Parts: sequence; C-alpha cells; structure tokens
Amino acid sequence: MAQRGFAVAAFRDGGLWRCEALPPSVLDDLGVLLSALRGQPPEGGPFVVASVDDEFFLLARSHGGRIDLLLSDLTAAVEFPLAAQVLDRLGEDPPEEDELDEVWPIGELDLFADLEVGEEEMESILDDLDAYPDEMLDTIIERIGLEEQFRDALSAGRVSR
Repeated sequence: MAQRGFAVAAFRDGGLWRCEALPPSVLDDLGVLLSALRGQPPEGGPFVVASVDDEFFLLARSHGGRIDLLLSDLTAAVEFPLAAQVLDRLGEDPPEEDELDEVWPIGELDLFADLEVGEEEMESILDDLDAYPDEMLDTIIERIGLEEQFRDALSAGRVSR
C-alpha cells in the first residue's frame, strides 16, 4: 500500500546545493530510497529526506561508501513498513507494546555535523514533543540552509504539506 508523504533528494551540483522531488515509490521501500540516494552525485554528502503520513521522517545521507540513517520516531516501525525496514537495517528491535506511547529518534544524530547541525542540536530538535514531525524537519532544513531549495523541490514535485 502506497504511503502518503514526500521525498526529496539534496545534492551538490557544481558546489551548490540542489534539491529535487523523488517519486512516491521511495516511501514504500528502503532499498528504493537508498538507490535514489546512491544515484545522486557523491560530492558533499548527498542526502534524502522522506516524510511519511505526517507521522515520521527519515534522513539518509551518503558519506562515500557509508550511508547514515536517522529515523525521527522509533515507534513508527510498528505501523509503517519503511520505518520497520530502517530498524532492521540498523539492527534494532521494534519497540515493545509498553513503549509505544514514547517518541524517540534512532540512528545517526550527527549526520549533519559538517553542515553545522551537530548531535546535540539535532537531539534538541527531535526532543521537542510539542513539534510535529514536519515542523522538526522544517527546522533541520532551515538550520542547514536549504529551505528555499527544499521548498522549490516540493513545489516542482507538486507536493502539498
């Protein structure tokens, strides 16, 4: 079943960051999403943002041969296949029934350290229980300085938020 949401690839082209909307199929399969990431120019650590059903987001970033993942909410793995696939790739178990009322991120909190969003700042953004996932994502995109390119990619892909 196709998930609602959006995905955007961010990459450097001639030293400048660009963002492009990705097809919705990346929201259903981590392998497809990672293939889309690997298809980006390797300069500067390209990344993919996937936001699913306004419930969670995933950041995947390429650093040479290594791919770092950050899932905004571990408990999303119970309901959403993409999140479950992320947990599997990270070697983590799904949350227990008594843990489902908690929200916590899992993965590499420092994947944007080179873009001036270190682990502590990322943790602070993701620990804001009053913020919705899309608001957290907007904050991250703003802090790394890609809000205009990101917004343009969403518009070009005709993605409504």
